[in-house]
Order: sequence, then structure tokens, then C-alpha cells
Amino acid sequence: MTDVFVALRQRVPTLSKAEHRIAELVLEHPSVVVESTITRLAELAETSPATVARFCRAVGFAGYKEFRMAIAAANSREETQRELFRVDDAEIDAADSALDVITKVAYQEMRAIEETARGLDPEALDAVVGTLRSASRIDVFGAASSGLTALDLQQKLHRIGVTSFCWADTHLALTSFALTGPGGVAIGISHSGQTLETNQMLDLARRSGATTVAITNYPDSPLASGADHVLVTSARESKYRTGAMSSRLAQMAVVDFVVVRLLQGEIDRASDLLRRTYDAVQEHRLDG
Repeated sequence: MTDVFVALRQRVPTLSKAEHRIAELVLEHPSVVVESTITRLAELAETSPATVARFCRAVGFAGYKEFRMAIAAANSREETQRELFRVDDAEIDAADSALDVITKVAYQEMRAIEETARGLDPEALDAVVGTLRSASRIDVFGAASSGLTALDLQQKLHRIGVTSFCWADTHLALTSFALTGPGGVAIGISHSGQTLETNQMLDLARRSGATTVAITNYPDSPLASGADHVLVTSARESKYRTGAMSSRLAQMAVVDFVVVRLLQGEIDRASDLLRRTYDAVQEHRLDG
């Protein structure tokens, strides 16, 4: 089940300006919602109670009462997690010690993986795995840090004998995705879902007749909207960009979910391939 804070962050790009102000207020000061009536929250967000009610419906709740209860429960869970990690605030401050930084980064990364696992749709995962099992070829693309995730997925597929391609050069990637026709699968990875090149790749593959898969943090993004299957991560950004680290870990967790689920169907064959690829590099280790 998706956490209300996760759902809010995922919906932010689709909200109106007034609704966006409400979302930012709620995310920065969730205790305000717990303590406020709908009228008081509207005053704090400089909007109307009707807009707050519309906002609640836009993020998936019947009304303010239901939304308020969900925020209270989620805020309580977050306070418990922060107590476990002994952090008062997940944001990193310029005056934090090295231990503070270690603890806060660990907290954000743990939370990204946990929330991604809790919010990921198992049916969507199985649908993606099913397309990969029958694919004639697989093309994977991501830009910048998402490119590292794309490369990780490609090399894991390659190690279990699944024909797949990942290109760092955009032009080479475009020519490869153009060849991913019927029977092929094209996977685009983008935290925001707004990356121009990644959207171009999936659009090209879609027009060529391939099945398309998006891995993104925003289910309403252009990348997700144009894909046949969507796997949603749940990573949060922060002012010190620990979110960029968390988003990559959330993406890699999804990659591992996909690969392990794929392996389940062919345990014996995959185990043999993994052993052979492991043995192939042993002579290149200092310990033999």
C-alpha cells in the first residue's frame, strides 16, 4: 500500500498552484494537518476550504477527514523510524557532524527502498517479467544516474543469457531502439519521467511495435503515460541531493525485484549460467 506522503510527492507535478501550496505545507509540516481543521489548513495555505477538499480528492481521498487520518498515521510511522535511526530531521544541515550525515543518508536510503517495496504493484511486476521472458530482444536506456541503473539491469540480464542492450551514447541508443520491433521490449528509466531522451527512446520503440516499460517515480509523468507497463519507485528528493542517491537505490531495488522474479522461472538454467560467468573471471582475481 502506498504511503500518503509518497502519493503526495508523486502527484505534485499534476496539481494546480493552490493545491501545490497545500501539498508543500503538508509535506513540510505534517503535524499541522493533524492539529488543524480544514478551514485552518486553508488559511495557512492561503486558499479556500473548497480547494483543500478538492486537493484531498485529487490525491485519492474521499474528503479531509480521511486525508487527515492518513497523514496522522503516516506521520506517526515516520517519527518511529526516525527514532530508530536517532534522527530528528531527515534533512542534512551544514552544521551536521560526519555521524549525522551517515545516519541521515542511511535513513533516507532505507526509506526509499522500503517505500518502493511497499508501493510496488506485484501485478505490474509480473506483467513486466512475463514480457521479458518472451522477448526477442530487450533495449534499456536511462540518462545520467538513471543510466547507471539501466547498465545494471542490462548486465544482470546478460549474465543469465537474456539478449539485451544498453547504450551510453544517445545516437547509438536511438538506432538500437529503432530495431526493437514486435516481440521486443524497450525499457526507459527516469526518476522524473520527464527526461527528453528517455521519452524519445520509448516513443521510437512504441512506433516500431515493441512493448514498452517505464521505471519512474511519477506514475502520471509523460514517460509513464506512454508506456505499456509502469514500475513505480518511491524516492524522495532533498536539498542536499541525497534524494538523487535514494532514487538510484530505489531504481536498483526494482531492477533486483525484476531479475529475481525472472530467475524464479528458470532456476536451474540461470544457476548454471551464473556459475559459468563467475568461473570465467576467477583467473583474473589476485586470490585465484
